[in-house]
Amino acid sequence: MATDSERIQSFEEFWPYYLGEHRDPRSRALHYVGTTLVIGTVATAALTMNPLWLLATPVVGYGPAWVGHFFIEGNRPATFKYPLWSLRADFKMLGLAVRGKIAEEIERLQPAHATA
Repeated sequence: MATDSERIQSFEEFWPYYLGEHRDPRSRALHYVGTTLVIGTVATAALTMNPLWLLATPVVGYGPAWVGHFFIEGNRPATFKYPLWSLRADFKMLGLAVRGKIAEEIERLQPAHATA
């Protein structure tokens, strides 16, 4: 697995790194809140035909997630270096959590640091 100082070449290589940067369940919870709010603002913009809702999307998405990184995990958000893969990973992590599979995935990829 690549370290933060090496350039990651694929999402498959990025995913274990991403999970390693989200070890604390409180941080993951903040990411779930942000990702869910992103879905909400995009859906509201589409349903109301009001694109102004999209202005809130980055704030509600990044705000909670960055609180998790800076104040809980003590690391730098991966989105600074890998914005598209980070977005994809946020949705993957939320999907696993909703299906009750995130603990299993963390154990599979980060067995020495498993917390769920």
